[in-house]
Amino acid sequence: MKIIKLSTPPIPLAPALAILLALGACSLPRSGPSTPEILAGSVENGGQTNIVYVDDRVTQAANLEIPLGFSRNFLNAGAISIERIHPGDLLTVTIWENVENGLLAAPGASSTVLKDIQVDQLGNIFVPYAGVVRATGRTSEELRADLTLLLAPQTPDPQIEVRRQAGEASVVSVVGGVNAQGVYALSAANRRLTSMLAVAGGVALDPAGTRITVQRGGTSGSVWLRDLYADAQNDINLRAQDRIIVERDARYFTVLGASSGQMRVDFLSKEPNVVDALSAVSGLDGQVADPRGIFIFRMEPAEIANAVLGTDEFTTPQRMAYVIDLTKEESIFTAQAFSIRDRDTVYITEAPFVSWSRVLDSIAGTVNTIGNISTIAGAL
Repeated sequence: MKIIKLSTPPIPLAPALAILLALGACSLPRSGPSTPEILAGSVENGGQTNIVYVDDRVTQAANLEIPLGFSRNFLNAGAISIERIHPGDLLTVTIWENVENGLLAAPGASSTVLKDIQVDQLGNIFVPYAGVVRATGRTSEELRADLTLLLAPQTPDPQIEVRRQAGEASVVSVVGGVNAQGVYALSAANRRLTSMLAVAGGVALDPAGTRITVQRGGTSGSVWLRDLYADAQNDINLRAQDRIIVERDARYFTVLGASSGQMRVDFLSKEPNVVDALSAVSGLDGQVADPRGIFIFRMEPAEIANAVLGTDEFTTPQRMAYVIDLTKEESIFTAQAFSIRDRDTVYITEAPFVSWSRVLDSIAGTVNTIGNISTIAGAL
């Protein structure tokens, strides 16, 4: 019997390659959308995002400075008399008498110490043989003189000393990023903000991103730590019951795409720019990044969007995608001038050749596999 050997028909590679190119471009892993895909979602193409290429005019219109600082109510508050007595203060009254059997002294003693006399909410204290005495609003020396006049008719030439310990009504609380959180009595030495921070052990956070907030009654004011020390006007006078909060800047931005590191980055300065943002993640990934496609995504208030786009039609926040082309001569200066804002997303696109390189690598592996199959089939 004659054996007829069937030959394996050659596998047409051209159609297979075309199919693989089409499928590979869609399905292979990548870091995010390409520049053409982002542009396809622009308002001009029926999308919802306003694509804006950054230049000097756009930079000026888009940069929104949100300064911190104390209001006039804080700045104009003069220094109060720390030495005057307030409700809640504790007083120690020591009375010396010039007779053997004094009015107040115990037998054999020449003095009497009345400890921890608390000033009541009406501002009064009670001292034996002197009765109810008004203390609020007086200094320790003035109260001493009052008590001397009241006791002099009952004991000859009394010598009196009054010492004051600030109570709850004369304290300031310091919380947050300091080395010694606590409640501190106001005194002549710490009646200003910087001196109270020093009493609390100093600030324990990085000065570059630290803000100081002072809460007073129903109002509050904030200042950057560096501005506090740079401008003496910000070193405000404190008031009893003030609350000082020292905290790290809570603002952040996110870097995604073809960067050397994709991450959320905390603000390390008051107004970081695009160069700062790229530096925070060690710059672009030189193997895959497209320097022509640096996008900054954010929701802009209507007034900023109108200024950037040169219109007055918007009344609600708008989706914006600002584009910086780092291949242009002035691009570095543009990137230095364009400010990053809280919760911005900085996205770096991949260079066009990267996706094709991945596809070709995939095809090369597939072709090798097909070749191996053909070889095996031919040997059967």
